[in-house]
Formats: sequence, structure tokens, C-alpha cells
Amino acid sequence: MTQADEIEDSSAPLIEHLTELRDRLIKSLAAFIVGMCICFTVWNPIFNFMTQPLCDALAARGQECTTYLLNLQEGFFLAISISLFGGLALSFPIISYQLWRFVAPGLYKSEKGAFLPFLIASPFMFILGGLFAFYGITPLAFNFFLGFQQVGTLADGTGHTAGVAGIAFQGSAQSYVLLTIKFIVAFGLCFQLPVLLTLLGKAGLVSAQGLRNTRKYAVVGILIMAAIATPPDVVSQVILFTVIYGLYEISIQLVKRVETQREAKLRAEGLLGEGESLYGDPDA
Repeated sequence: MTQADEIEDSSAPLIEHLTELRDRLIKSLAAFIVGMCICFTVWNPIFNFMTQPLCDALAARGQECTTYLLNLQEGFFLAISISLFGGLALSFPIISYQLWRFVAPGLYKSEKGAFLPFLIASPFMFILGGLFAFYGITPLAFNFFLGFQQVGTLADGTGHTAGVAGIAFQGSAQSYVLLTIKFIVAFGLCFQLPVLLTLLGKAGLVSAQGLRNTRKYAVVGILIMAAIATPPDVVSQVILFTVIYGLYEISIQLVKRVETQREAKLRAEGLLGEGESLYGDPDA
């Protein structure tokens, strides 16, 4: 066989992989476009659902629930923003499946069994974080923001008592939707912490003992994250910190479980003696 033939044979698998990747991307894009079109046809009910926390906060203050289009084209871009977010949510299972079908043939059976649970857990935790943001954090956030309104008063006409300028919410509909989406995405990503750390533990890149030793740094990082991802009120920041730190502690236990399973497998294969540990004192 000539050198040219060897090069041609070696390039064939790469071309096949690129072709398959192209097909998977086309299917994922098609699913996203279909989901986006579906959401575009029903963007009004989706908008009504997304504004429910705002309407509840305004109703508690005896105010009408109204948002405004500040620009002529804002209504169209509002519908597009909702459609993009909704289309991604609807197509995500198909996109994940296409990703799995592309990656799975290159994995061993044991690797498939290890990777598949994380592929399932990741969207579940994202949805859980999004629901927590929508039903738990956004009502607190909107109540906090609306608390800066002020009722105006009229002057008495004598010049002795001046009127007080009112401050009322007349928010942009698109700005509100984008703020709500930002909350959902931010909390959804924060809830990926156990999945990410457990996957890193599975790969041997982090250990339970190492996570315990970095608790104080984790606390500082979570506090900064809570300050950035939530409005500047103490209640919502404390809630987010408590939840994320709880997920961090859960991650330590999940990584410890992975390490225990790995050591048990090595002992069964005779590669690790009884009483020996790869990760130091198991009770530390």
C-alpha cells in the first residue's frame, strides 16, 4: 500500500465523523427552529405566564399589572425573545439526544453507563433551578424593586406645602422578560454544581477531601455568586446562598460515594488491600 493510500484510508473515518456531526447539528437546529416557531404562535400565553410574579406583586400594592412597549418594534422583539427561550427549552431533549448519539459510539460500555446518568441529571437540575428562580426568587426580587415606588401628592396651592413627585413602575415588557429569563438561566446553571463536581470526581479531578478543605473558599465564592445573581436584598441572597451551599455539601457526599465505589472495585480486583484508601482517612 502506498503512502497516499494510507493517508486516504486514515482520513476516511474523520470524514465520516464530520458527516455525522453535520447531520446531528442539522437535526438539532431543525428541532430548535420548530420549537421556536411553536412558541412564536403562542407567545402571548407564555408572556402571561412569565408576568404572573410581577402581576402578583403589583396586585398586592393595589396597582394594575401593565407593561409597556417603549419602541415601535419592541413588541416584535419581545415575541422573538420569548420564542428563542421557549424554542431552546422545547428542543433541548432532542439536542441532548443528538449529542448522546454522536458521543456514545466512541465510549466503552462502562463509560456509557457512567456518562448517561449525568446527561439525564443535568437538564433535571437545570429545570429545578429554573423553577426555584421563577417561584421562589422572582417574587422576592420584584417586591424589592417595586418597593422604591412613591405615591405623589398635590401642593396645597398656598405655596407653603410643595407637592411630592410620584415614582411609579412603567416598565418595558421586553426588559421584564429578559430579566426573568436571566434569573431562570442563572439559577439553572447554579444548580449544575452537584452534576459538575460529581462528574469531576468521577474523572478523578477532584476529591471529597479536597472539597472539604476548600469549604471556606467555596463559601466566599457562593456569597459573591449570590450577590451577582440576585437583587441587592438580604433575603433573596441568603436564600440563594443557603441553597447553593447545600448543593455543595451534597456534592461532597456524591464525590465520596464515587470514591467508595472506585475503592471497592479495586479491592475486588486485588489491586487495593483491606484498610487501604486512595483518598486518605475516609472519616476525615
